Amino acid sequence: MSNISSLFVTRLYRAHLHELGKPVDPSELEASCWSIAEDDEAGQAWCEENSYAGYTSYASLDDLPYRFPIFRDLVKVLDKHVAAFAQDLEFDLGGKKLKLDSLWINILPEGGTHSSHIHPHSVVSGTTYVTMPEGTSAIKFEDPRLPMMMGKIEGRAGRAANVLLRHARGRRSAIVGVVATARGADEHVRGRPDKR
Repeated sequence: MSNISSLFVTRLYRAHLHELGKPVDPSELEASCWSIAEDDEAGQAWCEENSYAGYTSYASLDDLPYRFPIFRDLVKVLDKHVAAFAQDLEFDLGGKKLKLDSLWINILPEGGTHSSHIHPHSVVSGTTYVTMPEGTSAIKFEDPRLPMMMGKIEGRAGRAANVLLRHARGRRSAIVGVVATARGADEHVRGRPDKR
């Protein structure tokens, strides 16, 4: 008898921040991102040295929730969203919680792109778009098997894959985003196979 199951299926969680937890003021969050970008000389230097079009705090600031109350509020809301997602995934956390372990800002100008990449050792990775100018393209998800020379057949709409690629083709200003990753307390998380 045949047995068909899903393997390496990626679930995608999308929600507005205000759906869970205390609302985060988007205007204050955006203003904080711009202010940090303007003041972060180490981050600006890293961007210049690495030909990063725009600004990222990835290599310079690893304590945004400690420095800025709005990011502390954001972490609380993101924790609620990650917990909801982990519950949907039926993760066996052994009574522990996933912990947000890093958070950074990316600001891309018109024409700037963020190349395809992964977040190693992360159980959950996410992007919060703070502002997106009109005409900005959406996030692109790519099949993670492609770099391994695995064959990929295009499926019907709705059957997607993994790995982030963010484009900025805005006509007015920059995309301002916050990226967060979470890890299990013991780095071991078990989930259910997707039943789709």
